[in-house]
Amino acid sequence: MSGAEEQMQQLRSKATELLLREEWRDSIQLYSELIDLCQSQISNTHQHSDPGHLSKLHKSLCVAFSNRAEARSKLQHFTQALNDCDQALQIEATHFRTLICKGKILFGNGNLDIVNGYLEKCKKLEFQSRTGSFDLSDWVLNGFRGKPLELAEYIGPVKVNRSEISGRGLFATKNIDAGTLVLVTKAIAIERGILGGQDSAENAQLVMWKNFIDKVKEAVTRCQRTQLLIDMLSTGENEAGLEVPDMSIFRPEIEENGCSNDQKLDMDKILSILDVNSLVEEAVSAKVLGKNSDFYGVGLWLLVSFINHSCNPNARRLHVGDYVIVHASRDVKAGEEITFMYFDALSPLEKRVEMSLSWGFNCRCSRCKIEEAVCSKQELREIEIGLEKGVDVGGAVFRLEEGMKRWAVRGKGKGYLRASFWAAYAEVYGSDRSMKRWGRRIPPMEAVVDSVVEVMGSDERLLKVVVEGLKKSGGVVEFERAMKLGRGFYSKVIRKQALRTLLEIGINDKGY
Repeated sequence: MSGAEEQMQQLRSKATELLLREEWRDSIQLYSELIDLCQSQISNTHQHSDPGHLSKLHKSLCVAFSNRAEARSKLQHFTQALNDCDQALQIEATHFRTLICKGKILFGNGNLDIVNGYLEKCKKLEFQSRTGSFDLSDWVLNGFRGKPLELAEYIGPVKVNRSEISGRGLFATKNIDAGTLVLVTKAIAIERGILGGQDSAENAQLVMWKNFIDKVKEAVTRCQRTQLLIDMLSTGENEAGLEVPDMSIFRPEIEENGCSNDQKLDMDKILSILDVNSLVEEAVSAKVLGKNSDFYGVGLWLLVSFINHSCNPNARRLHVGDYVIVHASRDVKAGEEITFMYFDALSPLEKRVEMSLSWGFNCRCSRCKIEEAVCSKQELREIEIGLEKGVDVGGAVFRLEEGMKRWAVRGKGKGYLRASFWAAYAEVYGSDRSMKRWGRRIPPMEAVVDSVVEVMGSDERLLKVVVEGLKKSGGVVEFERAMKLGRGFYSKVIRKQALRTLLEIGINDKGY
């Protein structure tokens, strides 16, 4: 450490000590010396071209200006304090303590309650954005009443990269546990409405789509950065030639040099982008919380648009107001692509193929490839036809389980086939009559659910069967299984008591 660096460290330590002891005048004197020394060092560092050291000096200078502003404001030297705030904000435009100090000075002492209210709100949002720690429990327990929740934007351990599924995708950069948040983001634009009967519903959707396009156009016209971000999304063509964006451009703290936009809009391109990337709120991989569950909604969420389909998905999303909360629905390994199911993947292969083609692609996920080999067997096709004709579902499930033994289907393969015929399993486990006849000849509900969750993640239909089983004859193990599934479905933003409320699980005389 050089002599100047040691001197700066001593000044910084002593000045901070005086500030904490509320010795305002003495702290101002030492911060002034520290500022002079920092500015001198910055000038010298320019000559030596050391950017790393220069960044540290600028940070120290920003903090020194901010702390001197606070001390001066305590002495009611408001003009000088504001000048120090401006100096600090020239170095770091979003320096939190400086913004608060300046806000308090400008609002004046008579409005400190308002300022402190904003301060607490800012602290909460900053904490959410930094840690991904969100808690919607009180809102849930209050019956979703009150003002719409205001959430911070959050980007978890993910990045955009080339995808083997299609074009670009969103990938985990580290292991993610089930229920853990992947990202939280607000819609660029969203339109909601109430759909009536079939004819009126089609007309209502057309009107909503037009209004939605107008809102996107307004957002793009208002802000050039929004247009640049939307321009990065796929139009459905030339996927291989699209650039892989750096994650930093999606972060809310990125500096914006004004938000006016004089560029000419390419509406044909924007319409193509919206056709490919817009999402409806009420989807098979989504859950709408609160009053918006009564409406049909369509919107555009930027990073969510990079999430591809898979028939063995690992993520779900919650819609809260205009925000989307994306979370892992099962454990995700580092390097694994984050995926939704665009259509009902708790369906047999043939139906999934039909649905994927209606979406404009042919799904080639690992599950589809594995099932293709098994589904060539005539017996499996006979089971599917029998279920369509109304045969005894218990017998069909028993035949499928016996078939998997003969076909040497193991591990994830079992989970895939059970997921394909989940409707039959759910019907058996939900019927006392079927369980009385077949219960000892087929695997227990818990084993089947666990195998499906391993490959599909949590799903409301799986959760329903588990909760119903818990209400009939549950114990501690069954309760923990239901809560684990609940976290995979609703995410960890909803804590234990609120989750029990959503799952309609009461507290028994044993305390669980």
